[in-house]
Amino acid sequence: MSAGKRDAFDFRAEYIIKVIQKTGAKVVGFQFPEGLKRKGLSLAETIEKATGAEVLISGDPCFGACDLDRTLLSNVELLFHFGHAELEDTELSRKIYFIETRSAVEILPVVEKALLKLQGKKIGLISTVQHVHKLSKACALLETRGKTCVLGRGDFRIAYRGQVLGCNFTAARAEACDEYLYIGSGDFHPLGVALSTKKRVLAANPFTGEVREVDPSKVLRQRSAVIGNSMDAQNFGIIVSSKNGQMRMKLARNLKTLVEKHGKKAQLILIDLVTPEQLLQFKVDAFVNTACPRLAIDEVGRFSAPMLTPQELEIVLGEREWEALTLDEITEESF
Repeated sequence: MSAGKRDAFDFRAEYIIKVIQKTGAKVVGFQFPEGLKRKGLSLAETIEKATGAEVLISGDPCFGACDLDRTLLSNVELLFHFGHAELEDTELSRKIYFIETRSAVEILPVVEKALLKLQGKKIGLISTVQHVHKLSKACALLETRGKTCVLGRGDFRIAYRGQVLGCNFTAARAEACDEYLYIGSGDFHPLGVALSTKKRVLAANPFTGEVREVDPSKVLRQRSAVIGNSMDAQNFGIIVSSKNGQMRMKLARNLKTLVEKHGKKAQLILIDLVTPEQLLQFKVDAFVNTACPRLAIDEVGRFSAPMLTPQELEIVLGEREWEALTLDEITEESF
């Protein structure tokens, strides 16, 4: 299962086997994000044959290192969590091994293509954990073409220079740049950088070779509509996640106090998996999301009431100007 011609990602099967054999674990757990789950069955078969240990695979959704499967953890001796870097030390870390699932795909060809579209001099280079091990080579290539390359250091939740999460873009903001080059697939990470920095962002997909400029205008229109639909709200449901890396209870309580200061009502709703269906029975004028910031963006229009971010709630209450709207992030100041 190591990276090679057949696999785009390295699942570190040999390392997993050594850990299990060294610890003598008899029951181990595997947790995958959605994009990697298809490899779960074959990897589990390989590990069981090599070690004799029983593998339990989490079937629940996984949205990041912030979303450890605690039910699975309580039923295994070791938990291997794939696709993410460890966010921070936790009391559970002795049982959890983070397998970052690095990509074997070469990124320099798509960086070459991106050079034709880069306009600025000082370029912030950013990616997810799958490609961060190759960013130094990409930086060197940019430098040979007359660019100044920046690999920013994020806050304590960020493991590597140049790494961004779906909820944390501090590495992009660590140093002011003319524009940014994102290496990876998907839209949310480069969109988050564009909204967070207010700078031009090119997204370069090393799997397809596509290079395109990110356009955050659609997201901004959607957020403006959500704010506008909440301006007359009197009753707010403030969502608090029970997930280990998302539980911003202090923020939620501060928002409740802020709402009540304006003569309106607010209740805290503690929930693990936030879905439109789970919130359907809560009759409020608007929700406020303090869980994963992507919920309000990715699920826009699907909830029974508008779903605001904490910053958008401040706009609704007149505590923040529309022009000062920023994307919600989970950073070290969030807890």
